[in-house]
Amino acid sequence: MNFFSRLKEGLNKTRENLTRRVGELLAGSSRLDDDFFDELEEILLTADVGARTSMELVERLRREVRDRKITDPAAVGSLLQEEVARMLGEEVPRLVWAPEPPTVILVVGVNGAGKTTTIGKLACRFAREGKRVILAAADTFRAAAGEQLAVWAERAGAGLIRHQAGADPAAVVYDAIQSARNRRADVVLVDTAGRLQTKTNLMEELKKIRRVMERELPGAPHEVLLVLDATTGQNALSQARLFSEAVGVTGIALTKLDGTAKGGVILGIAAEMGIPVKLVGLGEGPDDLKEFQPRDFAAALFSGLAGEKEE
Repeated sequence: MNFFSRLKEGLNKTRENLTRRVGELLAGSSRLDDDFFDELEEILLTADVGARTSMELVERLRREVRDRKITDPAAVGSLLQEEVARMLGEEVPRLVWAPEPPTVILVVGVNGAGKTTTIGKLACRFAREGKRVILAAADTFRAAAGEQLAVWAERAGAGLIRHQAGADPAAVVYDAIQSARNRRADVVLVDTAGRLQTKTNLMEELKKIRRVMERELPGAPHEVLLVLDATTGQNALSQARLFSEAVGVTGIALTKLDGTAKGGVILGIAAEMGIPVKLVGLGEGPDDLKEFQPRDFAAALFSGLAGEKEE
């Protein structure tokens, strides 16, 4: 099954919540008036697109309808897909790599979002590509996190830097960078504890980890990935704001997209935060973490609505 098919299947719940209702609106409307656009905005809100982004998207559609002199509601489906793709960005966002190895990728997020699993999947992928990988178990407060990371390290054939429970996470990161230099590793993936974004002291600890990276390896971290659980909807947007303020998030890895009706939150993150979604999780297997493709996402989300051909 190709990426588009997997994405379309994974978005089933979101499509039921969003696309089906938009289709019913298009089919049941005779004109493009204020009532039509008000109802469309309400549908977007219920799919966790977010108030600001929903208003912006509907306003864009109003302008396009006016400028193109469109009167048939059925034509709005393809317009909506176009605007969503434009809002998500024209290019496929890629992970950033250091000019010279090692590349350091800091992975952050709240408990249960899927950070450790995301790191494990990335480690497996990089190893298959022939890269030398080191995992840094900087979540020293949850013993199970280190055990879980050890399993992934063995599966990927990656090195693992781990300290005893309760150790300073920044010390783990320091040792991981030194080890990466000594072993000539290509990439260091840093796991961190599941931060409650409202806890100032925990955010300060993340800042300390970042400072250690910057001091020991100029330019690091080269990527700060925030792992978000798609099922949390608008809470994901607030997490993106707070983590970005603390450590400068450069990309989003959105997990559990295959189990949520709230996939519309991707639009809010892209439009309001300006942070690209770089990876999406479409299942539990090692190969189920995929690069985010904006146009494929828009096409899969609105599959059947605008009469496009399915791939």
